[in-house]
Amino acid sequence: MNESSSAGPPAGLSADNIRDWARAAREALIRSRVEIDALNVFPVPDGDTGTNLCLTMEAACAELDNSAVHPKTAGEAASVLARGALLGARGNSGVILSQILRGMGITLVGASDRGAHAVARAFRAGADEAYRSVARPVEGTILTVARAAADAAENLVKSIPGEPDVARVVGAAAEGARAALLRTPAMLEVLRQAGVVDAGGRGLVEVYDALFRVLSGESIEDFDMSESPMNVVPQPIAMPSDTPDFEVMYLLEAPDDRIDALRAALDARGDSVVIVGGDGLWNVHVHADDAGACIEDGLAAGRPHRIQVNSLHARPTSRSNRQLVMVTHGSGITDLVTVAGVNCVPAQSRTRPSVTEILSAVHASHSPEVVLLPSDRDNQGTAEIAAEQLRATGVRVAIVPTRSVVQSLAAIAVHDPERTFDDDLVTMTRAAGATRYGAVTIAERAALTSAGQCAVGDVLGLLDGDIVQIGHAVLEVARGVCDRLVAGGGELITIVSGVDADPTEVEMLIAWLESSNPGLDVVHHDGGQPLWPIIVGVE
Repeated sequence: MNESSSAGPPAGLSADNIRDWARAAREALIRSRVEIDALNVFPVPDGDTGTNLCLTMEAACAELDNSAVHPKTAGEAASVLARGALLGARGNSGVILSQILRGMGITLVGASDRGAHAVARAFRAGADEAYRSVARPVEGTILTVARAAADAAENLVKSIPGEPDVARVVGAAAEGARAALLRTPAMLEVLRQAGVVDAGGRGLVEVYDALFRVLSGESIEDFDMSESPMNVVPQPIAMPSDTPDFEVMYLLEAPDDRIDALRAALDARGDSVVIVGGDGLWNVHVHADDAGACIEDGLAAGRPHRIQVNSLHARPTSRSNRQLVMVTHGSGITDLVTVAGVNCVPAQSRTRPSVTEILSAVHASHSPEVVLLPSDRDNQGTAEIAAEQLRATGVRVAIVPTRSVVQSLAAIAVHDPERTFDDDLVTMTRAAGATRYGAVTIAERAALTSAGQCAVGDVLGLLDGDIVQIGHAVLEVARGVCDRLVAGGGELITIVSGVDADPTEVEMLIAWLESSNPGLDVVHHDGGQPLWPIIVGVE
């Protein structure tokens, strides 16, 4: 590792650092996902740790990108990031990662500064929270790697007088994590037998390395990985005969003082018990034979929702009869995606689709695997309820949390039924998350908005769900929204015109985009949606 040579006093973490870190970690996990999945032999060899970490970090990034809070400090940004990870955590390692991020966020929020000492304390808090979240901590796992990173960060801070550079502290933590990762096969017999390092720990190394790269612009150097077990093809590991039948996960709204009793109850029913969160909101994970009893334990503690039950003995297949089900808001988009083989749930103006309508679209496909595309933040809850009911009938179902029709279109564009279910889900989620969206609508009442006071009939421009512009002409506001979207970069812009759009103005908007952004591909769909004359997406 090269030391920073920047002049001046050491700088502390900023909200931009946290945002950049989240995106860099997500990209690093996506790049290494297949490798991490292959390393996954503990606690069960189900080959999905890399996928789960990707989806967890994707949810964290989405919360940070779309939060109405607009965090201004590193502590605020870290808290939003941790909340997104908590809400979207997948699998054993994803749940633990969310708790590591939560511990770091709590520390940074409470710190009077965001310098090296605060960052070292954040690494320690992340590790401590992770250990506390697990009913039966096992060494040689992601927990060991998190603790070693905290040890290394604290040791560096103690060894240097004054306030060292934050990047140096993070670099020490990242190197400590890597060194601990290489020791995991000597600490856990199942890893030694398979010839691999711990998969969750491998993912955490990527997360910490990403923070170092963001702060320093460098990569971890002078660390020879050539003899690492990471480069060894894992020996096949059969699913142990005593492995529980199901992985059960749910979000739980419950008082904090009921969690110890819940943890004990779940520990008596199965293993791999991890409960993370706080302040009344928790993410619960357990492997057990009686999935229903685990859910009933949650009901005794509070209100479980977003319930997921997965078979631990089902093996992934390379091909499947997989169906996409999308909520659509206009006849044009319905016709467009139906041709592509997507089952549609047409939504009526000002009315959310019902659970029954989503279930009907799924049942019509007779598919064992389904991906739901809600196309609107308000449809997310309905999709989750439908997903819970489908899982109870044996359907494998997942939700790509699209917040706009253009995000759903981006997900459909990269869908490939030849991929495994998890591969396809990650690819679609990534494409949707990388699509920024905007829209133009007409104010139906006077209101004070984030862009100022609007009157009835004013034209409103929205960006990622927030009102950013008030004007008097659709074309004028549409140009403003497009300008804001394109300013963030992109290769493709999609215009979806509504039933109230003036065709001439749509043509003028497209011509203006093509002339002012010659390197940008422009695609137009006549969506036919009400209320929204223009919807825009940039990929």
